[in-house]
Amino acid sequence: MTDRTFPPGFLWGVASAGHQNEGDNTTSDTWFVEHVTPSVFQEPSGRACDGWNRWREDVALAANMDLTAYRFSVEWARVEPEEGTFDQAALDHYEAVVDEVIARGMAPVVTFNHFTSPHWFAKRGGWLDPEAPALFARYADRLMEAFGDKIAYAVTLNEPNLPHVLTWLGLPDFIRDLERATLGAASVAAGVPKYRPSNVVLPEDLDPIEDGLAAGHVAAKAAIKARRPDLPVGLSLAIMDDVVVGDDPSVRDRKRAECYQRWLELARDDDFLGVQNYERVPYDANGVVHPPEGAEVNQMRTAIEPLSLAGAVRYAHAVAGVPILVTEHGMATADDRQRAAFIEPSLRGLLDVIEDGVPVIGYTHWTLMDNFEWIFGYSFQLGLHEVDRETFERTPKPSAGVYAAIAKAHAVTA
Repeated sequence: MTDRTFPPGFLWGVASAGHQNEGDNTTSDTWFVEHVTPSVFQEPSGRACDGWNRWREDVALAANMDLTAYRFSVEWARVEPEEGTFDQAALDHYEAVVDEVIARGMAPVVTFNHFTSPHWFAKRGGWLDPEAPALFARYADRLMEAFGDKIAYAVTLNEPNLPHVLTWLGLPDFIRDLERATLGAASVAAGVPKYRPSNVVLPEDLDPIEDGLAAGHVAAKAAIKARRPDLPVGLSLAIMDDVVVGDDPSVRDRKRAECYQRWLELARDDDFLGVQNYERVPYDANGVVHPPEGAEVNQMRTAIEPLSLAGAVRYAHAVAGVPILVTEHGMATADDRQRAAFIEPSLRGLLDVIEDGVPVIGYTHWTLMDNFEWIFGYSFQLGLHEVDRETFERTPKPSAGVYAAIAKAHAVTA
């Protein structure tokens, strides 16, 4: 059987995020909301994966998989723990991570904001604050001043469209009620009228927060380009592979208009677009078509479909028209056999897209290790490595070997 190779220079990587991996992110909005009562978070993040201390080990794990890219996020709350006060030790820490990634032969893909923001920022109303874009741009400028000359790709925002996507998941009313109660409790605890963290969004705030985020992306990109015009800058979007069952695309098209359109149009002015895909969701004229009884599903209860990545990439590029970097793709499952079997057919589908002429820069798998998955706490597993919750020892799963072999071969089987 003949192998099918990826283009020269195609990047193989893993993706991670600060709050989910580092632990003890005590000056962040998410940490604050995790500890109010009631809280929509099932459990607090605590020490997470102790990644703040074990980052060299984590970079080595990726390098030992023969990967060529390492995506991680800088925690704004660590860099600017108080408004206008920048922590040089935190900047030095993240610069050391970048240096180690480069020394290990990988391209640093740096996310400037992966959902979490400083506590002081949320006290101001978060992205509802008219000054939010300028505050974010100031932070982006400080990162660029510190180590922007060393990074390969800059991702300003991670999934700014996710709150809109979540409205399509049919979450039960009690979750929405709990979110409202959580923000109410946080506002009281913080002593402000509207405490607005970056990753718990009320329905009435959806559009104005997206307006703030869109302006924040534009402002941060300008700050980044002012320091280094040649650095590729983009944002990442949560994009499901939304497909039509039957001959009525109206519901699917309405979802696309609500969840993706404005962001894909905004990305037309960027250097690349980050696509983050985990599932395919079918729609007919009445809404979601759920998997048949007995179908193999992931922890999000959607059917396992390796070709969802190809579908999402095709759609995103067709609208945005810029090169694609797969900034996240993976599967939430406690059964690593499912993940191991999922990776190669997904990449085979991605190669089909590339061979059809869509420019794809690379692929970064979510995620290097099981970590803190936001409101779900530690109940969801998406890692290529498992983590002992007491000792924080990292142990590779079979899926890590599967992915490493593909990266080393730079190819999939035909």
